[in-house]
Amino acid sequence: MTREMTDRERRSTDRLHGLLGVPPTHGNDVRVLRNGDQIFPAMIEAIDAAIDTVDLVTFVYWQGDIAVEFADALVRASRRGCRVRVLLDAVGARKIADGLMDSMKEAGCDVRWFRPFFDKAVPKIADANRRTHRKIMVCDNNIGFCGGVGIADEWTGDARNEKEWRDTHLAVRGPAVAGLLTAFLDNWADQHDDGFDPRSERDVDLTERGASTVFVVRGSAETGASDVWRMVMTLVSMADKRLVIATAYFNPDAYVRRALVAAVQRGVHVTLLVPGEHADKRFIQIAGEESYQILLDEGVDIRTYETSMMHAKVITVDGHIATVGSTNFNQRSMQHDEEANVVIVDEDVVAILDEHLDHDLTQSIELDPSRWAERSFVQRSAEKVSTVVEKWL
Repeated sequence: MTREMTDRERRSTDRLHGLLGVPPTHGNDVRVLRNGDQIFPAMIEAIDAAIDTVDLVTFVYWQGDIAVEFADALVRASRRGCRVRVLLDAVGARKIADGLMDSMKEAGCDVRWFRPFFDKAVPKIADANRRTHRKIMVCDNNIGFCGGVGIADEWTGDARNEKEWRDTHLAVRGPAVAGLLTAFLDNWADQHDDGFDPRSERDVDLTERGASTVFVVRGSAETGASDVWRMVMTLVSMADKRLVIATAYFNPDAYVRRALVAAVQRGVHVTLLVPGEHADKRFIQIAGEESYQILLDEGVDIRTYETSMMHAKVITVDGHIATVGSTNFNQRSMQHDEEANVVIVDEDVVAILDEHLDHDLTQSIELDPSRWAERSFVQRSAEKVSTVVEKWL
């Protein structure tokens, strides 16, 4: 089912392989899912269709009807004989509704915390800042999901108003599912002695299902440059004409900022789409705003999304390369958190992502460099304060 790649796609695939150090998989079917109205039904349908395994790792599992629906689907899967493993970040999922974990465990689901703060009453200070921000689900080792969505009512709907967050997820079938499963297993085995028994793991279905070339890139909480940092730098460097970046949280390091400026200087139209008035974390937003003036003055097109919270993490490059995953365009994702992204080389899939982003741009406000330069003293002062802790945001 692998289609003939264009020369441009072949060159890009070879360059990504060389710079990321991750081999590509060919023959994948990649389905773009836009917002909760598409994302949640597809994921629950996959759970309900599973006959063997369901593996889920997520940073956010909060409250609301969708949280209950997910738990109910996982319970059903376990009761019909599936092995169900659920890994929740001890920070991100701390607001999970009372009783949901108990109901899943009582049904036979293996539900665990990722890096809890205490181990036998002993605080684990070294792990407190290093979280899993991955959002991965794999069912029967033949379909995997990856993207930015959390399991909470904030993500339901279709981004029609401020109560319905904007996000993007992918459903993947084909050889790339092995990379998504590995992203789950990597976290599952992290702190549990029984977290990885190779003899108990089912084979991944490596059958070719479509025409997309895919890389799965995992970022680990580490000091210095991570794999997802290198992924971002590589994608920015490969842009020749158009680079679109949608991110929930914008706070890159100086190297990435310079890469964006360099792209503009070589003639790339660089568009940055970030949350506007509906941003969920204002202080983190301010930290990103500290670098807006430099980028605006250099010609970066910065837009603020005004319909709802922009939570998608999507980058498209020249109409034929894209990445979707859990990685934000910030230092927290690129240095401190466990992340997972799918990089796609396929003009057809990228066209869908660009179409969605182009629609988002119609719902945004373009920042004017001269007007931004006239922002208030209070705003400027807040930006300066944020630089003290920006590397953690």
